[in-house]
This record gives sequence, structure tokens and C-alpha cells, in this order.
Amino acid sequence: MYRTRRALLYMPGDSRKKIEKALTLNVDCICMDIEDGVAHTQKQAARATILSALRELDFGRSEKLVRVNPFGSGMEGEDFSQTIAGHPEGYVIPKVESAEALLWLAGRMAEAERAHGWEANSLKIVAIVETARGIINLKEIVSATPRLEAIVFGAEDLAGDIGAVRTPEAWEMFYARSAILTHAAAFDLQAIDMVYVDYADTAGLVRECQRGVELGYAGKQAIHPNQIQPIQETFTPNAEAIAHAQRVVTAHEAQQASGFGAFALDGKMVDAPVVKAAERVLAKARAAGKI
Repeated sequence: MYRTRRALLYMPGDSRKKIEKALTLNVDCICMDIEDGVAHTQKQAARATILSALRELDFGRSEKLVRVNPFGSGMEGEDFSQTIAGHPEGYVIPKVESAEALLWLAGRMAEAERAHGWEANSLKIVAIVETARGIINLKEIVSATPRLEAIVFGAEDLAGDIGAVRTPEAWEMFYARSAILTHAAAFDLQAIDMVYVDYADTAGLVRECQRGVELGYAGKQAIHPNQIQPIQETFTPNAEAIAHAQRVVTAHEAQQASGFGAFALDGKMVDAPVVKAAERVLAKARAAGKI
């Protein structure tokens, strides 16, 4: 079972102050960015700041990740080599369009683990798919390496790539959003939903989070501290959902012990898919520390 990643917060890697702020937010994942959040002239400063933050700061329960520049940009090698000594838990790689990018990163990780004496395969990969080519190559991407734990949906870049007009309902993104989720589920990976860019619109953020939960996403990207609490609350099963899931699983176990398969509960038929859904709810609740 992977760690919970209800909210993945991006913080610019060249700002020690903002990284320290992230440590106070009780967020599941902190991603220190060297890509879009950092000006080209500040890339080297970001690498140095991230390395010192990794070495000097206590991230507590928050997962510590580093987002490098895209494979083929000419910057990704330095991004990795100048931050790996800080021993982040993993790397986020953007604009993934094929297995090649992930295999490159996995190879560098294996070298680092051997050089530093770290546990083999302990460094993890989170991949952002945000181009048309990435969408059509999803099967290749999700099966590239066992280090891959999550696929992130980059809707804004994809909209620009395909010429879509972004709308609040996001129907223009529905195919790609569903494709990422389906491929992630097929390979037992987490799917992390798109950014909600209007960070002042909490009601809109919650609505989009709820749709992500309904689709089956495990969490959502965040670009502002104010988004953390609404995202993490929405992606955590509430008490009512947990209680119902527990009743379903308990009743199922009792029915199985009695030699029965499908059964009725609260006037509704319960069979294997319903039980599996209930078990997923409980797994999410345990990962979030709710049970």
C-alpha cells in the first residue's frame, strides 16, 4: 500500500522561506520545484536551496519530493545530481511522453542508491502526464518501472498542447482525465488530479475535488497553502462513509463464513464489486489515520 498523497503541494525551490512555510501545513506531499515555479536564471539557486532544505529541515510526516525539469531539457541531469545528496524520498518528473524519461530517472536513482548505501528501490518516481503524446503513450509510461508510484494529470499544459479552452466543468479534459485514472488503476498506481488554478475560490476547489473523488483519484495537486485543508478533507472518507464501509465488510465476512455470496444490506444488493469498493474506502481511511 502506497503512502497517502491526498495533496501534493508545489513550492518554488529557490525560496527557503516558502519551503519552511510548507512544513507547517501538515500536507501529505511537499514538492520542491525546479521546473515551472522557478525562473531560468534561478535554477542553480533552486538546486542549492533544495539541497540545504533536505539536509537541514525536518519534514515530519510530509513526503519530500523534488520536481526536476523535463527529460530532454538539458537541465534534468543537474537538477538530479545537485539535489540527490539531500536524500529526498522521490522525484517528480514533468511532461513525461514515453518510458524513456522514467527509465533514465530510474537508472540515476539506482546509481545513487548504490553510491550512498541506501536501500535498493527506495527512491520513488511520480510522473506528470500533460501532453497529447503522453496521453496516447500511457500504457508504455505506467509499465515503465516499479519505482513509479503515481501519475499526475497536468490539465493546463495539456489544454495548451491540444488547443482546448479550459472551462469550470472541465469536460474538455474528461477523456484525458479518465484515461490517466484508468491506466493508473490497471497498474496499481495512484492517480493525482489536476490543479485548480483559482486558489481564492474554495467552493469551486471543493466541487472539483469531489468530482475527482467520484472518478477515483487518490489526491490533487495544490499550488497555494489555502488549498491544502479543503483538498485533504475532501479526499479523506468521512465518518459516514467509513461506518458504511465497515458494515459492508463485516457483513460480507459473516456471509462468507455462512457459505453465502451476494447478500442484501439496507435494502441493496452487496456483491464482490461493492465489497471491493468498501475495502478501498477503508484503505484510504487507514492511510489518512482515520482508523
